[in-house]
Amino acid sequence: MLRYNNIRSLHVSARLLRGQNLTEKIVQQHAVNLTKGKTVHTGDYVSIKPSFCMSHDNSWPVALKFMGLGATKIFNPRQIVNALDHDIQNKSEKNLTKYHNIENFAKKHGIDFYPAGRGIGHQIMVEEGYAFPLNLTVASDSHSNTYGGVGSLGTPVVRTDAAAIWATGQTWWQIPPVAKVELKGQLPSNVAGKDIIVALCGLFNQDQVLNHAIEFTGEEAIKNLPVDYRLTIANMTTEWGALSGLFPVDSTLIDFYKKRLQIVGPNHPRINDKTIAELERRANVMKPDSDATYAKTLTIDLSTLTHYVSGPNSVKISNTVHDLAQQDIKINKAYLVSCTNARLSDLKAAAKVVCPTGDINKLNKVSPDVEFYIAAASSEIEQNAKDAGIWKTLLAAGCRPLPSGCGPCIGLGAGLLEAGEVGISATNRNFKGRMGSKDALAYLGSPAVVAASAILGRIGAPEEVFGQTIPFSASGVKTTCEITSASSSEDAKTTTSGSSSAVEILDGFPNEIAGELVLCDADNVNTDGIYPGKYTYQDDVPKEKMAEVCMENYDSEFGSKAQAGDIVISGFNFGTGSSREQAATSLLAKGINLVVAGSFSNTFSRNSINNALLTLEIPTLIEKLRAKYADAPKELTKRTGWFLRWDVPNAKVIVTEGSLEGPVILEQQVSELGKNLQEIIVKGGLEGWVKSKL
Repeated sequence: MLRYNNIRSLHVSARLLRGQNLTEKIVQQHAVNLTKGKTVHTGDYVSIKPSFCMSHDNSWPVALKFMGLGATKIFNPRQIVNALDHDIQNKSEKNLTKYHNIENFAKKHGIDFYPAGRGIGHQIMVEEGYAFPLNLTVASDSHSNTYGGVGSLGTPVVRTDAAAIWATGQTWWQIPPVAKVELKGQLPSNVAGKDIIVALCGLFNQDQVLNHAIEFTGEEAIKNLPVDYRLTIANMTTEWGALSGLFPVDSTLIDFYKKRLQIVGPNHPRINDKTIAELERRANVMKPDSDATYAKTLTIDLSTLTHYVSGPNSVKISNTVHDLAQQDIKINKAYLVSCTNARLSDLKAAAKVVCPTGDINKLNKVSPDVEFYIAAASSEIEQNAKDAGIWKTLLAAGCRPLPSGCGPCIGLGAGLLEAGEVGISATNRNFKGRMGSKDALAYLGSPAVVAASAILGRIGAPEEVFGQTIPFSASGVKTTCEITSASSSEDAKTTTSGSSSAVEILDGFPNEIAGELVLCDADNVNTDGIYPGKYTYQDDVPKEKMAEVCMENYDSEFGSKAQAGDIVISGFNFGTGSSREQAATSLLAKGINLVVAGSFSNTFSRNSINNALLTLEIPTLIEKLRAKYADAPKELTKRTGWFLRWDVPNAKVIVTEGSLEGPVILEQQVSELGKNLQEIIVKGGLEGWVKSKL
């Protein structure tokens, strides 16, 4: 997407000297071609050379993009990781051919390759030390935030970015505003990391951290959080709307790596005595400066937390299990899978609910009305669970095993939710249609809560299984939110306001873009809603089919109401969710060349820029339309009769009623669309632009 308000950051402006936060310091270490003496800060566009770049089942589409660019050699094979994890239950000839293609490509180019069954890519990146404290690691998957749990700045890139990294070793990134999330107090012993992030998503559910980088602080609280908890929290900062979720390097983390060293052995290429010693040295230096700037500070008192569950079908809705247990919400399926909560401690927590005495002959069996699916995050974890007797206990209680992979979390393989069913999962997303039918209801909870619910046959707490009272606090969770003003943003705004000359338009770029506004009146329209997940890993979907299924999970009537040449307008955080590029390209296939919204997901922004889909953020316009239809019957998709004309040279938008010549509803300046970004669009996206430069 062309985030026009963000283009302001491309102008040169005087900036007050100030310190760097940890995110900025890590980016500084990985930035290339900086001007001598340049110190990077929020808002800067930088070329970055990440330490590692992982791709999963989408490795073959990335390879096709790579070869399509005319590239023949991986710039740095040691920088690239391929791990097969998403559709590993699919044994069709078509899928196996794709898997063979990925493996053969990796072998040909000397890329580190992990086959189906080895585990989920994000877990492998942690286990094998690719995502390592204080480095910058990316992946063509939206849950790259996970790496922040081990102090690695992890952030997602899209497939075209990944292909660029394969070919050149680098890509671009705009440093987002950074939010400080301060953890206070001590977490109750019966509460898990999943409860923390589910509570944060539900309590701060007004996009407070949307498109921000997050830094977790609070030395006393964090040092008592196991690394597994940190990984879970960082993983779901994606659902919270953030671009990264970074934990500090502390003694707990360093001890984690020293224990990990005992498992991987002394000769591991990334986790060894030398890298750990260097980590201890750098940890004393790579800390936020005392005068570092944060866009906002959020706090949460962990001591006031209890079991939390999100849903149905939204992470922005969270309730205590105490409240939900009283509603007697029957469930049909339960899941302990995914990169969020399928590590050894998670399986152990579930096994403790199933077998609290440790005597396998005294089990709390899974309800006969519930299917409880389990899958370890990696083959190593599954083997450790078997060695500890955890796996045997879970199977004896009636759990159904799946191979180490994504499976039902992405809506692939066995055990998907069917129409009318209710499920509770220890995964990260409960978007409508994500884990099966769009007519099912999905909730998210901790491994212990999921296991207890599977036993009870309804959403409930482990304490109920133990015959105890569910923890409850009448005073609720204590939180605060303080918003600060970043000087760089103010500088950028001031610089832009002084510009009055017309924007130069490149040959091939239109001077004007116009069309009727079609309202999709919802916030947080996610990528599953824009382009169904079941098509995401099919690499040969025709353009006509993409157009047909575009937005069908959001509204089955969209296809008949929207026409080529229309301009879609929606609410805030449009395009949230996964990193699938088809969310942008399916709109283009439908003939939609411009999307207007209150705001956009940053990942969708990257996909839009890289695929030549134009976007504009105009919060005032969506608010005007909502006021117009405030008393009208609800329609997910509505032709408005309002027309938008974007005067590109003069950076102005005019909205009229009835026709392009009708009475003016809104006239507003928008940020300039610079020549560099015009060129990407003219070339058909980043891929075409890179080709032209080879």
